[in-house]
Amino acid sequence: MKRRRARLELVEDRTSRIHRTRFDEERNLSPIQPLTERQAEYLDALARSPQVIVLGPAGTGKTFIAGTRAADQLRQRRIAKVVITRPNVPSGRSLGFFPGTLEEKIAPWVAPLTEAMKERMGAAAFEIALKAGDIEIVPFEVMRGRTFKNCLVILDEAQNTTTAEIKMFLTRIGDDCQVIINGDVSQTDLRETSGLRTVMHLVKSRMMPIPVVEFTRNDIVRSGICAEWVKAFEETNL
Repeated sequence: MKRRRARLELVEDRTSRIHRTRFDEERNLSPIQPLTERQAEYLDALARSPQVIVLGPAGTGKTFIAGTRAADQLRQRRIAKVVITRPNVPSGRSLGFFPGTLEEKIAPWVAPLTEAMKERMGAAAFEIALKAGDIEIVPFEVMRGRTFKNCLVILDEAQNTTTAEIKMFLTRIGDDCQVIINGDVSQTDLRETSGLRTVMHLVKSRMMPIPVVEFTRNDIVRSGICAEWVKAFEETNL
């Protein structure tokens, strides 16, 4: 009996060591490595500035890096919360066609960001953080009246904000907050002037200390065919 108990204790101890090692490795993931000079500029801007504006076509890594940065900051407890939002301007079906609550309706539209976070954190850790409120997906139409503090806020698809909307968003930002604004001004679905264009004009004309990282089609890392399609649409003005 003593021999059997000793064997059980050894098995349990070995299992706990395996789990502890895997957990430690998960907590000490390697830093994000840039694939292009522009991505390196983006990461440097995130490390030194409370607000960063990132422009450029699909496939350049601007959304992936934002999601990965958010996951790392949350895992390391450097922030209390990650807030993800985007304007409710559809490029296809409107919000009303999706089932569920307003938050559930917007979830498919922020999937590129949340998938990047899941990949970095692990799906289970992501779901726990989401249920605990450490990750919050906020529809743009309920943004008014809120103040964000001690968090990282990501505004995706910012080219689809109106000037009034992006003004409202930027005046929600409180203390100890980092803001990442992602967009591609060539892909706006608005009939009026994009709020992102207005913000870009203000930053440049007033020489505001906000880094602006501008990706081009030469920075596309998603795939060769993605770069070819971006080039084709740009050169034919479609």
